[in-house]
Amino acid sequence: MKNLDQKWIYLVVLSFIWGSSFILIKRSLLGYTPLQVGGLRILFASVLLFILGFKSLKTLSKTDWKWITIAGLCSSFFPPFFFALAQMEISSGVTSILNSVAPLFTTLVGIALFGLSLKGKQVLGVLIGLLGTVVLIAAGMENNVDQNYWYSFFIIFAALGYAFNINIIKKYLSHLTPLAVTTASFGVAFLPAVIILVYSGVFQQFVGNSAMQEAVWYIMALAFLGTALANILFNKLIKLSSPVFAASVTYLIPLVAVLWGFLDGENISFLQLLGGLIILFGVWLVNRKKTVAIQK
Repeated sequence: MKNLDQKWIYLVVLSFIWGSSFILIKRSLLGYTPLQVGGLRILFASVLLFILGFKSLKTLSKTDWKWITIAGLCSSFFPPFFFALAQMEISSGVTSILNSVAPLFTTLVGIALFGLSLKGKQVLGVLIGLLGTVVLIAAGMENNVDQNYWYSFFIIFAALGYAFNINIIKKYLSHLTPLAVTTASFGVAFLPAVIILVYSGVFQQFVGNSAMQEAVWYIMALAFLGTALANILFNKLIKLSSPVFAASVTYLIPLVAVLWGFLDGENISFLQLLGGLIILFGVWLVNRKKTVAIQK
């Protein structure tokens, strides 16, 4: 009962933090390129995590590092860049709705590679969720001709990365603390992110650039709250619950993100909302009752 209460608390807190991340990315892009936003997000989050969790890295074995490397690239390295790239062309509200495919991908990856099993209604839920994704993208392309919806695939790839990360942590890294998993994952992402930042020239550009100096506060909030803290909480949620329940944080993220987008002047059409509702209905079918089991 205690774990049941805790996992719902983590779910709600994460929904608010990650739901607010999309507007922070949007604000960060006012002063930086997508590669700079993604790289600085990883850099700032890594520094904080190294301070908090460096000692916890001693608990990892060589086998753990193998899985951490895969999980870290899938969740801590590529997604920060993918989300920033997507929001150069797609609104923050629509981006958050597209991210709702994460539980579906978590289920599909779990079935294909990690021994998950599905009931008939859950298979239907996966198909409905994928249909909703197609509707959402098609509606966006029709109603927002000034936005390039091919960039939606960056969100799809990020969601797929999260799906691999969740299943890997649940099956191979659940014996580690959430802080150790999160710190190690960003340890994997840190060096390549720094290389990208150096190549982008962000450190030379920052001096005397008022737009960058203002936007850096949004990136710091994004890194410390939406990346470092949120990933620790999320890894704790994975440990307390099932992979699909953990991925269900995306049920509530769009509600927060769309509200922020609305307050910031974004418009979302009825068809886009319909696509989002179809996705959420599909995810609900996949996650309803406790019929998804992990075969050990």
